[in-house]
Amino acid sequence: MKGAKGKGAVKDKKEALKPVDDRRVGKRKADDKGSKKPTKKEKAAQKDPNKPKRPPSAFFVFLEEFRKIFKQENPHVKAVSAVGKAGGEKWKSMSNAEKAPYEAKAAKRKAEYEKLMNAYNNKQESTADDDEDEGSDRSKSEVNDEDEDSEEDDEDEDDD
Repeated sequence: MKGAKGKGAVKDKKEALKPVDDRRVGKRKADDKGSKKPTKKEKAAQKDPNKPKRPPSAFFVFLEEFRKIFKQENPHVKAVSAVGKAGGEKWKSMSNAEKAPYEAKAAKRKAEYEKLMNAYNNKQESTADDDEDEGSDRSKSEVNDEDEDSEEDDEDEDDD
């Protein structure tokens, strides 16, 4: 009897001391993402949809073919992880001679990607140059001269 009474009394005291709404008192929740401000990285992470995708590695070129074969042999397996695990095991067991055609295909795709990236970078540089030319016809020295003139005018007005 005493044990039950003691436990109940402790709970009542804790509840009595506890404020009703902890959130209003100033405690924060770690998982409250609604009020989170975006960081500089999130703001700057705007991806260009025109940028070429990176080429797949030799393993991913192998996986493209392996998926087709695996799905035909195991139509009942729906898990993506099972295909990946089986592909990884097969890739590890392959010799360098067996991997060579996939590495050649990956190298070819990488060369194509580099050509596309050069074209993309050249296009980005040309658009950046155009933006700079359109910015202002006046030189910076003219703009600075105007600032100095306006400061002198302010000083003249103070003298009056």
